[in-house]
Amino acid sequence: MHSPSPQLLRVLRTSLVNTRCTSNLTRFCQIPLATATPCVVSNPSTEMPSTRRNYSSPIRPARMIPRAHAHKPASRDRGPESKEDTQTNFDSLNVLGNIPAPSTAIDACLDSGFHLNNGVKLTNGDGLLLVGGEAFAWRPWKAIEGAESDLVAKDAMLNSKGQFELDESVWGLLNLVWPKPGMLVLLSFFFWYRICALVYGYNMFELDRKIALRFANSFTTDMLILGLGGSTFPLSPETKRHINSLGIRVDILDTRNAAAQFNLLATERGVTEIAAAMIPIGWKARPL
Repeated sequence: MHSPSPQLLRVLRTSLVNTRCTSNLTRFCQIPLATATPCVVSNPSTEMPSTRRNYSSPIRPARMIPRAHAHKPASRDRGPESKEDTQTNFDSLNVLGNIPAPSTAIDACLDSGFHLNNGVKLTNGDGLLLVGGEAFAWRPWKAIEGAESDLVAKDAMLNSKGQFELDESVWGLLNLVWPKPGMLVLLSFFFWYRICALVYGYNMFELDRKIALRFANSFTTDMLILGLGGSTFPLSPETKRHINSLGIRVDILDTRNAAAQFNLLATERGVTEIAAAMIPIGWKARPL
């Protein structure tokens, strides 16, 4: 069965509109014959203009085309459980299921703190800094000078452009991390290159400087996951430039997603390669 053509639908719509208008006029504009008087126009030039208008969106008829989707099923019963041996076990697809979670994994995010997997609880409104498998209380708003209170200092962590910006002293712990991100991989690369140079007679110093820098940048694999409370804000170019100068990439998320991201990456790659700096989800920033 073919669907009706547009011309047929247009004719049906016009007929329905005309029928409806005629019925309305018959219902509301009936005049008794005893009181009806003929209307005489003395001057044809003074006839009233027609009040009929052509509307671009006339009254549409009821839906005549069947719905494309089926109705909601009355029951969600899938029948008896299958007893075949080829069933898919979704638990076996979890490749990280047998790997224990790191002790600094975040179990809960609170408005005023965090709960860690090792039983440590921060509930006094402090932030959390996770570096090298260690957990530290983090108060980045203390580095803001001239603030009357902690509430004002927390609001000052956003600059006038709505960007998250902190002083370089806040990231002082990352300056103490050794070896620097990618340093071990880079040193191992040059070690094996030196072995090849001794065995095969290559000259180590023929390695182009640009290629060496490219290898150094590609081996910078450590990452800092930054959780900015209940929302996500852009990171100021100065803060991002300073973190990148330490050889660390930065990923910006809200605190809940940042905690989940840290738990996954720390379980997969280890706590020595993934760091996190998070502010409690109760922080509601207001741009200056």
